[in-house]
Amino acid sequence: MRAELELWVRAVIGRAYPRIVGATREKSWLFFDTVLPLLGTAAYVFVYRAIGAPEAYIGFVVVGGAMTAFWMNVLWSMSSQLYWEKESGNLGLYIAAPAPMMAILLGMAVGGLFYTSLRATAVILVGSLLFGVHYALGDFGLLLLTFFLTMAALYGMGMLFASLYLLWGREAWHISNLLQEPVYLLSGFYFPVRHLGFWVAVAASFIPLTLGLDAMRQLLFPVEPTLGFLSVPVEVGALAGLSVLFIVAARYALEYLERLAKREGRLTERRG
Repeated sequence: MRAELELWVRAVIGRAYPRIVGATREKSWLFFDTVLPLLGTAAYVFVYRAIGAPEAYIGFVVVGGAMTAFWMNVLWSMSSQLYWEKESGNLGLYIAAPAPMMAILLGMAVGGLFYTSLRATAVILVGSLLFGVHYALGDFGLLLLTFFLTMAALYGMGMLFASLYLLWGREAWHISNLLQEPVYLLSGFYFPVRHLGFWVAVAASFIPLTLGLDAMRQLLFPVEPTLGFLSVPVEVGALAGLSVLFIVAARYALEYLERLAKREGRLTERRG
């Protein structure tokens, strides 16, 4: 048990380290990853102010603009990762390594979460200062719990998608492009998700960011309780359930991929 735990820890650190260090080597990335997302956020802010929307909507936009960083990281740096490793010829090394694939992907998630959190924090700080957003946080512990459960469910989904993308081959690139913009809409990045209608919002709740964003907004802007979709305790419980669901599903999917690779010996081949 101790040896297995040590192997997990080493695998996580080994895959997290390149992403954490790599994010600090190219300073221009920090500028582009922070300033450019703010342009899209600013556009929604000016639209809401032009139509006289409640001031809370400005805060909704800033928080949603920051959370887009995590969705993009999951979509491109998690879901597509194994497919890209296959194309570059590294997938065979991962499968042959003694470390579990789950630990390798967890390391990628930890590294990606680190630099993405820096980008999201910068967007919130700069956006809040530029647009005069005021927060009324009452329960910081519950906010942290909501955030970490959202990240656990979201990166669990990314691990599951990583295995599915690998099975689908070159369609992975098209699927990532297909999912990018619709999730912005369904998750309510720039508006309260309840405006989509109850059943559409329920369906969209299978995307962890939908419930996570809604719960965090209710905690950060409690003066607008009618803008929330469900109560915070219900959404936190649902996020915990989604975390378990996606992580367990990802584990079984990755184990299936490893068995398929060992049995058929064709998973790591580049096929047109």
